[in-house]
Amino acid sequence: MGHGRASATIAVGTLASRLSGLLRAVVLVAAIGSVGKASDAFAVANQLPNSIYQVISAGVLTGVIVPQVVRASAQKDGGHAFLAKLLTLGTLIVGAITVVATLASPLLIDLYADFGTAQHSLATQFAYWCVPQLFFYGMFALLGEILNARRVFGPYAWAPIVNNVVSIAGFALFMVLFGQDRSTLEGWSAQMVLMLSGTATAGVIAQTVVLVLFWRRVGIPLRLDFRWRGMGLGHMGRLAFWTFLTTLAGQIVGIVQSQTVTPASGENAAVAASQYAWLVFMVAYSMVVIAVGTPYFTRISEHAAAEEHGELRETVRQSIRILGLLIVIATAAIAVASLPASRIFSNSAADAVAIAPLLLAYLVSLLPLAVLYIVQRTFYAYGDARTPFIYTLVQAALVLVLTVVVAMTTPLEQRAAAVALAQSFASTVQTVVAAVLLRRKFGSFGLAPTWLALCRFVLMAIPAAGAGWGVFLLAGGADGWMLHDKFWGALGAALIAVVTGGVYAALLAVFRVPELGAAVRMLRRR
Repeated sequence: MGHGRASATIAVGTLASRLSGLLRAVVLVAAIGSVGKASDAFAVANQLPNSIYQVISAGVLTGVIVPQVVRASAQKDGGHAFLAKLLTLGTLIVGAITVVATLASPLLIDLYADFGTAQHSLATQFAYWCVPQLFFYGMFALLGEILNARRVFGPYAWAPIVNNVVSIAGFALFMVLFGQDRSTLEGWSAQMVLMLSGTATAGVIAQTVVLVLFWRRVGIPLRLDFRWRGMGLGHMGRLAFWTFLTTLAGQIVGIVQSQTVTPASGENAAVAASQYAWLVFMVAYSMVVIAVGTPYFTRISEHAAAEEHGELRETVRQSIRILGLLIVIATAAIAVASLPASRIFSNSAADAVAIAPLLLAYLVSLLPLAVLYIVQRTFYAYGDARTPFIYTLVQAALVLVLTVVVAMTTPLEQRAAAVALAQSFASTVQTVVAAVLLRRKFGSFGLAPTWLALCRFVLMAIPAAGAGWGVFLLAGGADGWMLHDKFWGALGAALIAVVTGGVYAALLAVFRVPELGAAVRMLRRR
């Protein structure tokens, strides 16, 4: 599959997945709210499997599995024997950790949240049903990353839609049976807990089953193989050690952040509000960085395996420029539409005003994280997982210090936004350090013109953002129709995005920015 087609497949699948995910979030907010003790209890419990999954597998999959599968695919059997061994080993490891984590649910709630007795009890009940998602997340990611490495990009991007459909149906049924906006701790029964958290887990199971069906259709045998000798576990283990430490450092930071934010739970934006702001942030990140960057990573891995260093450097430069072109305008559009976008995930205009600062704080790091995506995966393609650990440790240490400062100095009503801003600042520093280390490790990549291109994009996004902000003001601003309810919030955010994007594209065309032509050609091929 060519790069343009791969990007289009991932982009369309990711768009459909993210849009259905947004609808899922809207239904969940209608059911339990985004600012309240019950909504925060569920947010912490439902995030536990994701957090643990990040520690045990995310870094290992991205940093270790993809390059190894690319190399194994050159074998006579297409790497099928290696894949069977890898799948067997991954199933056993993730399964064992899931059992232990489920039994330890009360301790995990203590670890991640500073809740009172009643809120802790409800969160623990949610966790017993949510933590088993860990096994299915692990299997989904393992199968999906292997398919990506084999240049089969579509199923991994499209399968989450099934998860969202199942969840939407379940959350809607919850509202029919038990009512809406159940954000307080009063009145929660065992049946309500099972319906809400069981729905979330059923959705994850469904998306994994779909991926298994696609796996069989592409002709890769799905079998168990316990003969692990000779598959290179020693080499993968050394790489996995550093990626494990990298993700572990990130999760330690997450624990401190959660402990800092959860005391604000109740009347203020806290855990649930942070997750919804992050969800909007991830729409842009996934649509641009993951959709465009994933095929670039596969190409970078192939260049590294073939020792085509000149081609690899050109691919790195091109990928950063194309990602920057798209991510800059996404940042500008979401920033000026932050209030109506936040209204989509809140049950009142006041809650939207509380969530919007979190979204703005996260957006500060959107462009740096897009650059970091390519820089980090260049290290991985060369088999270097130690250096990413070093610059991630710098980021983690900076976030920890800043979060402690926030906890000591910031009022509860501003704490979640301050924590988000501290994370964005640290991520920006991390990207700078990573780029410096990339040059020192592998020599010059000739990135100076690329940094200048990013600056041009930012300059052109400023008047585009001004046009979008003008639309918001003409609509009445914070007192206008865009904050009346969720529907008008979505319509207003879309209108602002269209105007902002249109002005940006016009400026790129007027000034004949060469990256615009490359991006348009990529779209035309599809």
